[in-house]
Amino acid sequence: MEILLTNDDGIFAPGLAAIYKHLVSLGQVTVVAPDASRSGASHSVTFSRPLVCNRVDINGQFTGYSVEGSPADCVKLAVMELHHGPIDLLVSGINNGANAGINVYYSGTVAAAMEGAFLNIPAVALSLCVEAPHVPGDFEKAAEYCAAVIRRLLPIKPGGVINVNIPQLSKGPPKGIRVAPHASTGFDESFVRHKTELGQTVFQLIGDCHVNDGTPTDISLLEDGYITITALSQDMTNHRKTSQLQQKLDGPLP
Repeated sequence: MEILLTNDDGIFAPGLAAIYKHLVSLGQVTVVAPDASRSGASHSVTFSRPLVCNRVDINGQFTGYSVEGSPADCVKLAVMELHHGPIDLLVSGINNGANAGINVYYSGTVAAAMEGAFLNIPAVALSLCVEAPHVPGDFEKAAEYCAAVIRRLLPIKPGGVINVNIPQLSKGPPKGIRVAPHASTGFDESFVRHKTELGQTVFQLIGDCHVNDGTPTDISLLEDGYITITALSQDMTNHRKTSQLQQKLDGPLP
């Protein structure tokens, strides 16, 4: 297999290195990832400036392309310029933190996988629930679970994204695998107000606990200790509402 590996935590992130070790047993792996963390970058792409791209050594383990851009930039550049020939699988992650509920819309990890779907490449997004933001989890163990899930998923059809979340491993091994819809909630968020030395008021967004609405979704099952798998679509159309609006509005102007 020809595999493209990317992430949003940056090319030197431990989650990327951990899953790389397992992906090489499936095929040839090309790494193209941001030069630094782009967490929360969502599906942004860079138009205003050229993308700087360098070949780098990743902790003496392997080499890859470091891109001064977003995760979606990395996928576009890899497919159009850096990788020669078809790509059989795109893997994004392993992210430091879960990407469940509405956080899939903010996630650079999921966006990179979705960019692969736009380009008709089978894509998987991988994330690990951690103790708190910016606290690394057990990526080596998480990579074992992720690799096992990928093997069970293969072959993956192009056109969509399989979103995989590993529960917090400090609480013990996962109870199993559950396929679930993604929740309509996200983090319990708030802003912390600060004053700078110049007297300016600044606001820091915080939020590390998912809002659990009690229904069987990726958030609730992840908190219960299950590996969650959610199939995401690149089509954001509300087809039922669109049909209703067509019946109500289609026709000549009044």
